[in-house]
Amino acid sequence: MPTGGQNLRALREQLGLTMRDVETASTKIAARHGNEEYAIPPSRLSDIETKGIVPSMFRLYSFAVIYRRDLRDLMRWYGIDLNSTAVDLELISPPKSHFSEALANLSNVQLPVRLDPSFDPQRTANFGRLVEQWGLVPLAYLAQFASCDFTYGYIGSEDWTMYPILPPGSFVQVDETKNKVADGGWRSEYERPIYFVETREGHICSWCTLSGDDIILQPHPLSPVPPRVLHYPQDAEVIGQVVGVAIKLGDWHPIFPLSTGSRGREAPN
Repeated sequence: MPTGGQNLRALREQLGLTMRDVETASTKIAARHGNEEYAIPPSRLSDIETKGIVPSMFRLYSFAVIYRRDLRDLMRWYGIDLNSTAVDLELISPPKSHFSEALANLSNVQLPVRLDPSFDPQRTANFGRLVEQWGLVPLAYLAQFASCDFTYGYIGSEDWTMYPILPPGSFVQVDETKNKVADGGWRSEYERPIYFVETREGHICSWCTLSGDDIILQPHPLSPVPPRVLHYPQDAEVIGQVVGVAIKLGDWHPIFPLSTGSRGREAPN
């Protein structure tokens, strides 16, 4: 397999560019950005192409511009594949709930492209075994399914506010058009709207109740987190209602005693 430097040299030769041409072009880029790190002198270019020297991120950007290639392609030549971000995100769980934007710039996503003909969406099944073929699908083709009304959040690894309905580590889909707190109309806790709320301290998922000029952020009864009362809308903004959730089960561990006495703890958010 060609090295990153060999690929860069092949691109340069395909475009009919000399080392001096690359130096001239990169110098113009450096001048435009006011940063000499973008410049690629011939001696450094030779080292990159023949000695396995890894270019800096500034020079990699210059290569992408000069050689008319997507920067992500050049990064892959040096072992950095942004499409693997989704897998690597599993390696760390931030303690606080937050918006998730890490996957916004992915160019491709691996999706099922052919299912077993016996798949019946009305029956519970092992979805992994029903997938006959996985494939990389350009995200541009999924634009028709996008909606600007939705945003996505992550429940922090120390946010037990809506446990056990929304355990820490869950991903939530939030409908930003549903940002008005409903007043009743549900028959059980499973029908009661859960809201994604931004406070001065961070984000939180909870049930909400309006009381005069205040909003009450209500945790699940089994949660160790106490209710919070904040001035509304000065100290809390309802981003939207949770309409979808992805939950990972089986790898959690208790970090609090499951007793009524634990409800006196300060609420994480």
